[in-house]
Amino acid sequence: MKNYVTRRQFINKGSLAVAGALGASQALVSAREQASSRRGRSDKVRIGIAGGRFGLQFQWHEHPDCIVEAVTDLILERRNALMKTYGCSNSYPSLEEMVKDPNIDAIGIFTPAPDHVRHAKLAMEHGKHVISAVPAACGTLEEAYELLDTVEQTGLTYMMAETSYYQQFAISARMFYEAGKFGNLYHCESFYQHDGLESLFYNADGSRTWRHGFPPMYYPTHCTAHLVGVTGERLTEVSCHGWGDNDPILQDNVYKNPFWNNTAMFKTDRGNSFYCKVWWKGAHMGGERAEWIGDKMSFYGPNRTYSSPPMIVNRTETKDSDDAGFARSKTNSIPYEQVEWFMTDRLPAPLRHNSGHHGSHTFLTHEFVSALKEGRAPTVDIYEALSYTVPGIVAHQSALNDGESMKVPVFRRPA
Repeated sequence: MKNYVTRRQFINKGSLAVAGALGASQALVSAREQASSRRGRSDKVRIGIAGGRFGLQFQWHEHPDCIVEAVTDLILERRNALMKTYGCSNSYPSLEEMVKDPNIDAIGIFTPAPDHVRHAKLAMEHGKHVISAVPAACGTLEEAYELLDTVEQTGLTYMMAETSYYQQFAISARMFYEAGKFGNLYHCESFYQHDGLESLFYNADGSRTWRHGFPPMYYPTHCTAHLVGVTGERLTEVSCHGWGDNDPILQDNVYKNPFWNNTAMFKTDRGNSFYCKVWWKGAHMGGERAEWIGDKMSFYGPNRTYSSPPMIVNRTETKDSDDAGFARSKTNSIPYEQVEWFMTDRLPAPLRHNSGHHGSHTFLTHEFVSALKEGRAPTVDIYEALSYTVPGIVAHQSALNDGESMKVPVFRRPA
């Protein structure tokens, strides 16, 4: 089994510029001081939004404890869309300009995935808290450790906006787990199958976007959050396989990625199994779903592709037989009437409505604002975010090595 680079090896190689340069360290101290100086200035969190596509889909302007102070996008039309959506009159032509605004407490990074670490670091080095779109890092463990060290040294709040953590059925699964309903939850499966993404690979002028040839396992968090975000366990080993064809996109992309689809089997630190599929091409039904399997109860999330509701499966003491006459335990399958958690007092009244990705966006909005107001770590903090992201980085390397089993680094919040 191959061990991927450890954090200690990485630091010893001198690759971590933040830790190695005195000037950078002084900048991070200054960033902490900037953030502290704004504390108590206002009861509301003042946020700047970077990225006028996915960045449009949140409810910062509806939250009673938040004000959208400024917005930015390199494209004028997108800046205008952000200003209109959030009722904000202040915009900047770039993130590099917006981070200098002394009135901004936090920045939402909704820029292309390869820029997430660079942009998050830039924001934190200017004393801003960060909520970032997924994935936390893109493609290398060096980036992941660089981001981690920046968060730890600045002491600022970092959150990843992982929608699968707050999907309505994922909230239910977490509640079942916390109540002990599953018994021993020994297996989980999560599938993110999304054929047809080629339409996002090119800009209107025919140039390539960052998605052109993007490796599927660089985008694993919609799946990994279904286990790590429910049980808290960590993924520690992986064997992954990939499939591709002779499409020109796979023959020529900046990632040198030959795969449309990746299928991975992970082992967890509790000795359990996690089966993960990220498929972006093929004659499959598509969809986003998850299953949690226990020895007492299992929970099958909804499958909108098949119009099937979430199901609870209980093991009973009754015996019956299969079609070959062999004895088996009889199970009791019950449709689960999914609670619309976004309509409950888990959210402030203005946010009690449906939103994107199975009702998750209002929860992400509220969690980030609440964490800043209360001075606590958010649910999907840097350690959780890397625990969702890094397994996919290692899985991609496994697939490139014909399914070779590899160790996955573990990230946990210090006690």
